[in-house]
Amino acid sequence: MTTRHIFIAAAAVMVLAAPLQLAMADAAATTKQADFLFVQTARGMSFDHATSKLTLHDVSPVTLFFSDRPDRIAGNMKTTSFVPFWSTGKDSFLSDPPNADVSILEGDSLRQVVVELQAPALSGNDLTYTVKVLKGDLPASGAEVSVFIDVVGMPLTPVSVAGVARRSYRRAVIR
Repeated sequence: MTTRHIFIAAAAVMVLAAPLQLAMADAAATTKQADFLFVQTARGMSFDHATSKLTLHDVSPVTLFFSDRPDRIAGNMKTTSFVPFWSTGKDSFLSDPPNADVSILEGDSLRQVVVELQAPALSGNDLTYTVKVLKGDLPASGAEVSVFIDVVGMPLTPVSVAGVARRSYRRAVIR
């Protein structure tokens, strides 16, 4: 008799849960995601060619983020919160390092260098990256630096643990 009651209760739960599962599947199908880009600014920079270390001196304590059309979402986060995006896992910057455009003012001209960013380390007001230069030449030093970080191609997966903190900033769910 107890088995029959358990069976009836389980069947009732399954019947009641079916509309909820369908509603959740429908909501997931209509959810849009936006890719975010990041911007970091600093008063100066130095680059050590021997170690491939790019140091942003007096880096802003705020990292900006924004998305492109049609969403046009923008905001900011603490730079100390941005550095952990290089955590371990398949959905982290560690496994898929982002490219960046390093823009440096040199007098009246702008030098732009495309790099791959790796291994960030924040020490006081200095943020150091190990970089792989993809296009252009980084000078030994420079002033008024902006780093435009590209995250295109980094997938959002609902079960990834490594990218949870990053996704809260990098992706927005819009219904």
